[in-house]
Amino acid sequence: MQFSESWLRTFCNPAISTAQLADTLTMAGLEVEELKPVAPPFTQIVVGEIKEAEQHPNADRLRVCKVDVGQAELLNIVCGAPNARVGIRIPCALVGAELPPGEDGKPFLIKVGKLRGVESQGMLCSARELKLYEDHGGLMELPLDAPLGTNIRDYLDLDDTLFTLKLTPNLAHCLSVYGVAREVSALTGAPLLAPEFPAAAVAIQDKVAVKISAPDLCGRFSGRVIRNVNTKASTPQWMVDRLSRCGQRSVSPLVDISNYVMVELGRPSHIFDLEKIQGGLDVRWGREGEQLKLLNGTTVTLDEKVGVIADGQHVESLAGIMGGDATAVSDDTRHIYLEAAFWWPKSIAGRSRRFNFSTDAGHRFERGVDPQGTVEHIERITQLIIEICGTAETQCGPVEDVVSTLPAAPPVSLRVARAVKVIGMPLTQEQCATALRRLGLSVHEAEGVVTVTPPSFRFDLQIEEDLIEEVARMVGYNNLPHTPPQAPITAKIRLESERSPFAVRRSLAALGYQETINFSFVEERWEHELAGNSNPIKLLNPIASQMSVMRSSLVGSLLQVLRFNLARKAPRVRVFEIGRVFLRDASVKSTDSTVEGFDQPMRVAGLASGGADALQWGRKDQTVDFFDVKGDVEALLAPLKPEFVPAQHPALHPGRTTAVMLDGKTIGFVGELHPKWRQSYELAHAPVIFELELDAVLARKVPVFQSVAKFQAVQRDVAVVVGDQVSHADIVSAVRAAPTDGLLRDVQLFDVYRPKVGKDQATEAGSTDRSLALRLTLNSDDATLTEEQIDAAMKAVVAQLVSSVGARQRV
Repeated sequence: MQFSESWLRTFCNPAISTAQLADTLTMAGLEVEELKPVAPPFTQIVVGEIKEAEQHPNADRLRVCKVDVGQAELLNIVCGAPNARVGIRIPCALVGAELPPGEDGKPFLIKVGKLRGVESQGMLCSARELKLYEDHGGLMELPLDAPLGTNIRDYLDLDDTLFTLKLTPNLAHCLSVYGVAREVSALTGAPLLAPEFPAAAVAIQDKVAVKISAPDLCGRFSGRVIRNVNTKASTPQWMVDRLSRCGQRSVSPLVDISNYVMVELGRPSHIFDLEKIQGGLDVRWGREGEQLKLLNGTTVTLDEKVGVIADGQHVESLAGIMGGDATAVSDDTRHIYLEAAFWWPKSIAGRSRRFNFSTDAGHRFERGVDPQGTVEHIERITQLIIEICGTAETQCGPVEDVVSTLPAAPPVSLRVARAVKVIGMPLTQEQCATALRRLGLSVHEAEGVVTVTPPSFRFDLQIEEDLIEEVARMVGYNNLPHTPPQAPITAKIRLESERSPFAVRRSLAALGYQETINFSFVEERWEHELAGNSNPIKLLNPIASQMSVMRSSLVGSLLQVLRFNLARKAPRVRVFEIGRVFLRDASVKSTDSTVEGFDQPMRVAGLASGGADALQWGRKDQTVDFFDVKGDVEALLAPLKPEFVPAQHPALHPGRTTAVMLDGKTIGFVGELHPKWRQSYELAHAPVIFELELDAVLARKVPVFQSVAKFQAVQRDVAVVVGDQVSHADIVSAVRAAPTDGLLRDVQLFDVYRPKVGKDQATEAGSTDRSLALRLTLNSDDATLTEEQIDAAMKAVVAQLVSSVGARQRV
């Protein structure tokens, strides 16, 4: 919400400075986000009039002007503006004037000079040179009644300040200059000048028949016919200035008037070209397949969830959001129909976002507008139309007010004791009642209770907490006491068997991954394709069409990050995310941190693509593969020893995917992206992805003391032939299960040999077999191992391999 301080002070003018006013509003909950002067500093620029304008003798594009600035003599000024002509009044910088600073930050000083041999005693200014607004049309032309010699800052009220408020949704009654003035009056005690709404003289009985077919869309619809208006009139400069300082561009007099009253009183309205309306108006919900061309030039397709205003043949307006192009006023319009309505906020909320645009009208209606002011505001708009666009033939019809259903305003009670407890400071009943009365509320007092009947413009007051907030705002948040906490604060010490999420982030960063943070809302297609989730959790009101469901996996988010980086020519991408996923689970009950029927576990996921190493000279370039990422997962889980079991995942390659298991429980997966998704997402190389349960990653074993061996360890190698179906995990498990009397300390696989098979050759060990070479480390805590102990342990290991995995020792 942006407005000028001078406009605000026409309604309420407290005896405080601009800075104090901004601080007062902020401390009352109306946060002043920005204060900005209307114009930059400049001096000695006055209103002047060009009396003579002759061609420069030595330049085709320059003119020599005689300018009257209210002094005894005319000033001789050389000007190159294309619109420099006799009779116009313009800003004139006198000798000694300082213009706004340029790009170098230094002010521009006006001196007596010569241009092509002709003396110039000043400078005629454009709006761009004064930095009032961007205008390339030449000199800034002022009204012909502008008093000569008057300081331009005083004449245009340039010593003004623009206020920008950051309002919360419950402060919709402050989305107007008068609404803010009402708050200022309550906060400072300064008198409030209430606007008057004189009824226009009714000269004709013309009406437009209005029917409200959807009471849940529109509660009240008021309208009036006005004939013989002059739409070619010019919008007054004071209105143009006030609108521009509120961020509104001047369009045409009728549109400007409608926008002006919207900013002034907070009520959006719409003006139809009466001659373009076919029959009466019907306020209803849209119908499937209907189309409407809007004022912004776009054509939208409607359905039964969007409100419209339709005439006998076509849809003419998007209810509460934007008018249609077919009935828009133009320079040829002579007769108009003026409309002001109350739209239910729920019927407007979110509709404009469906069509990818937003409007000031929709912003106000979806937060709430006073349902009782439609007639008065039509009178205010009528008054301005007659003043600006009226002619001798202008005639007004009666205001037709159609009411269907209006919101009820039941009394709301505030318990003083409850207010004291919530606000945290001592308050009396008189203080609470006085604060509410200052806001213009009707207050009834009983013992310890204050009851308020909310006026129509305070539709946000519905429960006791709303009144408590109003009392706190009137007291001022800066006046609340600083009370230290009474309860002792004890630092929570993390168990030694747990590590923090920050430690996990640090570990992944040490492995070369960069953290990303993504939305929990994702595209529904990702859930179907990458998570195999046919029934994702859908959002009732998504912020964007491609963010319509809650994610059940982090894979889609990481792939999106990968594509973003690849589109910017990143050769190597290693990213991770720690985030929440959302799963349906009927066993979950509602608590302070859970929602019934939904599980929300934390996951950690990573993605690697591109080179296995950053640019270096030590070894050949190699693309990252499954084993690189598998090693990263092992390092992340260390000292825990995970087991990797072949598995299937809808997002991953069917032959290059494993489940990650700890203590017999699956905690996640590692694998290469499925070829069809790599092709679908247009990736040159398949990235390798892992996703793990965060709780399992956070768990860690408490270190246990173990003495250093006092005797020399012994290493022995053994080669066995096994079938392709036997995994490395099966081999290690069999070796560790062998009865070695506790002598086995470690086992490592150091070689894999698969015989080559030619067309005319017989395989040495069978085409599906391979030879694995294992290195065993043996030791004892009691004495140096003897050859008999070593041989017995090795025979036990080989026997266990033969019996467990069907291996045979290779000689």
